[in-house]
This record gives sequence, C-alpha cells and structure tokens, in this order.
Amino acid sequence: MAVDSISQHRMQRILVVVTVVFVGGMAAGQERSPKLAFVAKDKGEYTFDTGVLRGTLRQGGKSQGLAPVIHIPSGARLDRSMGILSYYRVFTTNKRYGVGAWDWPSTAKLLPDGAVQVTWPEAADRPFEMTSLYRWKDPQTIDIETTVAARKDLNKFESFLASYFEAPFPTPCVYVQENPEAQGKPGLLPARKTYGDWQMFPRDAQVLPMIRDGRWGLQPNPVDWTIMPRLAAPLGLRRGTAGSLTAVLMAPPQDCFAIATPYEGESHYSLYLSLFGHDLKAGETAKARTQLIIGNGISDEQAVTLYQQYVKELSAEASSSNTTSAR
Repeated sequence: MAVDSISQHRMQRILVVVTVVFVGGMAAGQERSPKLAFVAKDKGEYTFDTGVLRGTLRQGGKSQGLAPVIHIPSGARLDRSMGILSYYRVFTTNKRYGVGAWDWPSTAKLLPDGAVQVTWPEAADRPFEMTSLYRWKDPQTIDIETTVAARKDLNKFESFLASYFEAPFPTPCVYVQENPEAQGKPGLLPARKTYGDWQMFPRDAQVLPMIRDGRWGLQPNPVDWTIMPRLAAPLGLRRGTAGSLTAVLMAPPQDCFAIATPYEGESHYSLYLSLFGHDLKAGETAKARTQLIIGNGISDEQAVTLYQQYVKELSAEASSSNTTSAR
C-alpha cells in the first residue's frame, strides 16, 4: 500500500493504538480469557502471563514498556535495555522534552478489564498530558492506545516509540516504495551498514523539514540520520536466521511519519516509530495506532500480507464506529 493514496487532510483526532500480535493467536470472536489481564504488584509494576508471553510492565514502577518479555514456548527473552514499546523522545519543532518520556514521573492504575492505564501529567516544562492504555487482546496480542492532550499550541508534535530487542533479532528491514535491491519495486529493504549507522525512512518528502528542523541535533545523544527511501507503508521488522523469531512492527500511514533503525547487527537491536507529526492546538487531543507481530519465520511476503490485513481491520473498525455514531 503506497502512502501517496493517504489523504493529507489534517485530522484533529487521530487514533494510534499500538497492537502487538504474536503469530498464532486466538480466533476472532473468541472470549477473553481471565489470564489476559495484568496483575498489580508492589512498587507500581504489573505482571502478565498469557500462556505464550510472560513478563512485566513498568518494572520497578518506572515509566517504561514491557521488560522483561519471555516467549514461553522457546524460553527466549525478547527484550533488552529499555524494553519493548517504551516511550522515548518527545519533540516539537526544534525542542526536546527532557531526555526521554521513560524518565518522566507517571502514575498507573489497573482497570476492571485487566488493562493498565499510564498517565504522564503535564508539567511546567511539558505543556501536555500523555496517557497510554495497555490491554491484552489475546495470548499473543497487546493493544496500546496513546493519547496526547495539548495545554498549549504544539508545533509538529512527535512521540518516538522505541522497542529494543535481544540479539536473536539482528537484521532490521523497512518496507520502502522503491527498493534499490528489488529493481526499484516496493519491498522490505535491509538496513545495511553501507547505507549509514542510523537510518530513517520518511513517509514522504513533506515530513523531511520536520525531521531536519533541529530536534535531532539537541543534546544529549544527538543523531545524524541518513535519510533512506520513502516508505511504501509504515512497516518494519527485525529477524534473525531463516525460520527464527521475527518481530514485525507496523502502523497506519496517518499515524506514523517515519520508521528508524540502526544498521544490521548494531548492538541496540532497536526499531523506532515516529508517531503523530502534526500540529496540535491548545485544548486539542490526538491519539495514535501501531502493531507488533512476533512469530517464527515470517517472510517478507507474509509481513506485507499481515500489514494489509491490519489496515483492512482498522478500516472496518472505523466504519463500524461511524455507523454507530450516526444512529
């Protein structure tokens, strides 16, 4: 799916749900198991054991995502460093809010359905509130809904969502419109070191001024991104050898304006989504969606099919919501 077909109309309300799907999940319509719930523990952390995945959200009460995450069938640990689906850098034009959202104070609460809602309140140096809702969908699937409420005008707001994987995921690939390794056709392009140490794949040319507005030159840890071919769709993956576990990360084009990664084999083993990427007026609220899939031996063709299915499901959900609202 090319990004050119996506309307450039500015949306005042954008829904971004981070959906993590680990292949082999429940059939559609199957009832939610009691195991598909977080369990509140001491120190403000929440544990989970779905039968397929086991681990912790907000380990030690810190403002970070899933860490550790264990794939129970194989016994493999999937995460490293700051974990999977953690909120890292947050920007507006040429401005960075602290080092990372994982350093901000936050609160969390367990909801009646077993989901966890995390809130980062506004502060003197952060004129917005950000919330995140983590909810298990099935033993392999977790949805995250990220909401930002602006207290002042925010110019080109960005939330940089980070996932750090373990060494079994050394090779990152991103779905580009013109793949130089596939005769210029759409395809998943490996992030080879010859292309640069830190690579960013933009949605289109219109977002390049935002990427280059100075936000990434700010200390600490500035990044000089190599601008790569534009996205065919916001779809990236990390994989190891043939038949091994593969992590597939995706988002709707209107919710994600770039995917970033270090080169193949670089020790961060990370994959990043640049979410939002538009202005917010004071009093305005925006939300955003992503999907992460982990399975054995997911091919490039299967990854693209999974993306197409994902977008189709989102479209069906939106149609259903509009129909309900019209009644």
